[in-house]
Amino acid sequence: MKVQVKRMSLGLALAVWSVTMVGMVQSAAAATLCVSAGSPNCYATIGAALAHAVAGDTIQVSQGIYHEDVVIGMPISLIGQNPANTIIDAMGMANGIYIDGLDHAGLSHVVVSGFTVRNANFEGILMTNVSEAAVWGNILTGNDRGLDYAKQSCPGLPAFETAEGFDCGEGIHLSGVDHSRIGGNTVQGNSGGILISDETGPTHDNWIANNLVKSNIYDCGITIPSHPPALASANGVPFGVYGNVISGNVSEYNGTMGGGAGIGLFGFLPGARVSDNTISGNTIIGNGLPGVAMHAHSPGENMNNNVITGNYIAGNGADTADAATPGPTGINLYINVHGASGPSGIVISKNVIKNETDDVVVKMPETLAVNWNNLNGGGAGVVNLGMAAVDATNNWWGCSQGPGGSGCSSVMGPMVTVDPVQDSPAVPNGSPTAQ
Repeated sequence: MKVQVKRMSLGLALAVWSVTMVGMVQSAAAATLCVSAGSPNCYATIGAALAHAVAGDTIQVSQGIYHEDVVIGMPISLIGQNPANTIIDAMGMANGIYIDGLDHAGLSHVVVSGFTVRNANFEGILMTNVSEAAVWGNILTGNDRGLDYAKQSCPGLPAFETAEGFDCGEGIHLSGVDHSRIGGNTVQGNSGGILISDETGPTHDNWIANNLVKSNIYDCGITIPSHPPALASANGVPFGVYGNVISGNVSEYNGTMGGGAGIGLFGFLPGARVSDNTISGNTIIGNGLPGVAMHAHSPGENMNNNVITGNYIAGNGADTADAATPGPTGINLYINVHGASGPSGIVISKNVIKNETDDVVVKMPETLAVNWNNLNGGGAGVVNLGMAAVDATNNWWGCSQGPGGSGCSSVMGPMVTVDPVQDSPAVPNGSPTAQ
């Protein structure tokens, strides 16, 4: 192989997807390796380049179609020339790219950018047990091909993926991932969009920003669940998904066949933790279940301090099964059991909700505040299905008179306080430009 590389200092400043990413500085003794099927001075495959790379290297991939399942187990930067023409086609293989910290303890500082990843049996990009990684500017499409939707199964899925038989892990999957950035990606036409779970370790303090997550028809656009642990955890309880920021994404037309929310936070196991996450500034349109759905069903679940603020939510579906709403519904909070300490600290504020039958539906064991939202009329602004109070003061109800006025949203259920009401929208009420 005629590959001679020049060792050089490499400072990697991660590019922008409309918000500034912090640069990641790699090893001072780094090399740049090239991959090109048409050049004798470059590796012909990404796998061959990885076999010759060392920690801190950059692998630059020229345009072409690469039929590979790329496994990354060291701190490297994998950079495609352009996602329009630099394609990892994983037809018949498990994943397009697997950032594997499960088998490479302490893995960190992996960068993947500039690819279309398609046709994997499971995830387009799978990330386990990695810190300070960045996945940005990629296109994930047509993955999860192993899904047998009729049987709700995914034959061959790794055993450590404990609750993904019905979606094959979605387009991008984070498990046991922390302090990482997933941004500026297009995730379209997979079974589900972006999955943020905890089978292999706690997943926390990640930034999921400015992604387009669209038409993943069998599951949610962005899913934040706590799953059964595949590895040993304290007392056998799930590791937890917490402290993540989901911001500036467009999540539209997901879950229209199988039933999926635009953004879902789900703790369905005793002791599960899905807490301290922020859902802000997202555009959430036309999904099969509510725009934002938060469910807890089992004793001891910690759903505390999740914040839903500043989102534009329109034209989504009703929730179903035991969390059923009379919707279509903008936001559904179904927390049917007392958590270890609440739940408490949940915030629903400054959201614009339009074209829904029910804007905010609540079944909670504790008092909830729903304030400063634009509840735009034509249906129920707040529906309380539980027996705990809802503080729904300082909202815009679609007209200046508040609930009961002509053209205003209404209130359904007991113990909903609405006064004072806003006589004009609390936040700008127009449709966002990014749709």
